[in-house]
Amino acid sequence: MVGKLKQNLLLVCLVISSVTVFYLGQHAMECHHQIEERSQLTRLEPAKATTRTSQSTKKNATLAYNKDMPLIFIGGVPRSGTTLMRAMLDAHPDIRCGEETRVIPRILALKQMWARSSKEKMRLNEAGVTDEVLDSAMQAFLLEIIVKHGEPAPYLCNKDPFSLKSLTYLARIFPNAKFILMIRDGRASVHSMISRKVTIAGFDLNSYRDCLTKWNRAIEIMYNQCLEAGLDHCMLVYYEQLVLHPEQWLRRLFKFLHIPWNPAVLHHEEMIGKAGGVSLSKEIQILFSHPPPPKKNNNNNYGHYHTFLKSVHEKFSCTDARNYPSLQKG
Repeated sequence: MVGKLKQNLLLVCLVISSVTVFYLGQHAMECHHQIEERSQLTRLEPAKATTRTSQSTKKNATLAYNKDMPLIFIGGVPRSGTTLMRAMLDAHPDIRCGEETRVIPRILALKQMWARSSKEKMRLNEAGVTDEVLDSAMQAFLLEIIVKHGEPAPYLCNKDPFSLKSLTYLARIFPNAKFILMIRDGRASVHSMISRKVTIAGFDLNSYRDCLTKWNRAIEIMYNQCLEAGLDHCMLVYYEQLVLHPEQWLRRLFKFLHIPWNPAVLHHEEMIGKAGGVSLSKEIQILFSHPPPPKKNNNNNYGHYHTFLKSVHEKFSCTDARNYPSLQKG
């Protein structure tokens, strides 16, 4: 009787053990398959585009980004309407610019510094860090910043004003990118940065001459590179004309960008601070909401502005109007 009981117990234990081994084996096979799938995805990842899921699109589709997409870069000297331009583009439901990254112009300046130093370039080449390696790294880094610092959208743009000092290089690593160079009368730009105390690296806000000289040097670099890129890739937008004739210039701009027109761009102020609309930093919101009060003038509301321009023009000769159509328009 005892022997038969032991035999039954052994049989039960054998069945339980078999079931356990079968379950563990099946589970191990499932884990192995999952690991294989993940490793395949990891191996393919460098060749794939960066993706983000859009919460604002109707179908909640996953949007893919890569170096061949038509990125939009907005640049110019600060206080030239770059924020106005990107706010207008941000009001379009299919475009996302976002706030300045502040990182992109710095990394581009670092790349330029390496390229200018023959000794540094030689050392990098000897270490195997060739131009191809650096270009690939720059593409990945810049694209990651542009894609990940804001909400996903079918069209992405970046507004870091001095990034266009590297316009030629950006056009090379992003062959389908479009560039918008904002140009404003240098005297007005300098007056704006000094009166509003907008700190800009390298600009002495206590000296109109220094600021005008730095403005002239910066705009010349970006202007020449814009012309070199060609009208198919870079568009000059004059701040004064954009303010006076917004629809005319914006329609021309969207034709240049090959993006469908949307009238929302004419009412960007209604989208500030709203979800999927225009995001502004607290500092920029203050500038937008508290413009300097105009000085009274019996003859003309803008008389003080013209008086200022005349006085600056008489004192300083570092701006050459012949090179800049915006200055010729008066």
